[in-house]
Amino acid sequence: MLTLEIAIQKIQQLPPDQWQKVLEFIEFLEYQSSHHQKAPKTIEPPEVSFAEAAKEFIGCLDSDLEDLSHNPQYLEELGQ
Repeated sequence: MLTLEIAIQKIQQLPPDQWQKVLEFIEFLEYQSSHHQKAPKTIEPPEVSFAEAAKEFIGCLDSDLEDLSHNPQYLEELGQ
């Protein structure tokens, strides 16, 4: 016997004043089903570069060191 047939038999065995509650429950399930289908499955955060994520810290240290990317001594062995 199918699940639907069993459900119909059980509903028919209920007193008529309970039928309205069954109908309300079915409508609730329909409402839940329609809202679950519309909701996105996962929400992924947007990708952010490291520089963008760390921008509040850029330049926060005081130092006598120059930028290493412009230091010729630092670049001498680069790529060897």
